Amino acid sequence: MANLLVTGGAGFIGANFVQYWAKQYPQDRIVVLDALTYAGNLASLQPVSDHEQYRFVRGDIVDQDAVAALLREEQIDTIVHFAAESHVDRSISGPAAFIDTNIVGTHNLLQAARSVWLDSDSAPMSHRFHHVSTDEVYGSLGPTDPGFNESTPYAPSSPYSASKAASDHLVRAYHHTYGLQVSTSNCSNNYGPYQFPEKLIPLMIVNALDGKSLPVYGDGSNIRDWLYVEDHVRGIDLVIKKGTVGETYNIGGNEEHSNLDIVKTLCATIDAVFSDNSELAERFPHAPSVGGSATASLITMVKDRPGHDWRYAIDASRIENELGFTPSHDFDSGLRRTVTWMLENEAWWRAILDDSYRDWIEDQYEQR
Repeated sequence: MANLLVTGGAGFIGANFVQYWAKQYPQDRIVVLDALTYAGNLASLQPVSDHEQYRFVRGDIVDQDAVAALLREEQIDTIVHFAAESHVDRSISGPAAFIDTNIVGTHNLLQAARSVWLDSDSAPMSHRFHHVSTDEVYGSLGPTDPGFNESTPYAPSSPYSASKAASDHLVRAYHHTYGLQVSTSNCSNNYGPYQFPEKLIPLMIVNALDGKSLPVYGDGSNIRDWLYVEDHVRGIDLVIKKGTVGETYNIGGNEEHSNLDIVKTLCATIDAVFSDNSELAERFPHAPSVGGSATASLITMVKDRPGHDWRYAIDASRIENELGFTPSHDFDSGLRRTVTWMLENEAWWRAILDDSYRDWIEDQYEQR
């Protein structure tokens, strides 16, 4: 039996991880620590709310003393660190929050873990600190460059990626300097259930359903590797259970696509879903499919954002060769599952888009 602290567990990937872990390892204790900033959503944890070994704590990783107290109280032996500011556009307009959470917060979390696991009067306890990071720390690739591997030099180009790069270095430094038992995973672009609708795929879905424009930066040629979130959390599980302490593993989906192709594929998927289910027309009367138009008619090219990296790609051969990881979902099936989930969970994303969302979050928290 393990006692996990999952930071940022009310966010997109964190919530998927918590749900996965509760199902895979029902005997394990899962404590979620989340500050419930704009992208943190208690509704994403509703499926585990009745799990006997689950506890939610509202708090900030920047508060080192509170984190250390929680580690002692719950006898935590495993930290899975998702908590981060993660939207590149927001980092361009307001970088300070990214420095506070991603760098200072990660450092204070490491300090708390070190004080409890290594510096206590008793013998050091068996432990693992797993840090979840991004492929964006490696910078941008050219058209024929090989994918990022674990030895690729860091070259971050946005305040977001720079802050994540700094946190990666801190995690490794605490292993080499103090002996903290750490591991790191750097993932490609995730998509799937519970993703906050400011990111590309969920934003396009909700806009399409409401008949709003589908904005694509520049000429849409920017390329990303796409990883279905359930595959990602399964990869994290393998790294925690079987990965070498102190090492980094890149987790990718082997699905490189341009942003414009992503949006076009998504539009075709939505058209097909509406064609298969006539009841959707009543629920989403403004969707182009209802009036006989293609969803792709909503695509609008907009001015590119500053410092927009052109291509990311992951070389995931290490995690495949050492830990046996391969994605279970190709992009088409994962996208269809994502669209289906969004249609079946309209109340979840409507609450986020509604002006009363923050009041709703506060009410949900007070009820717990």
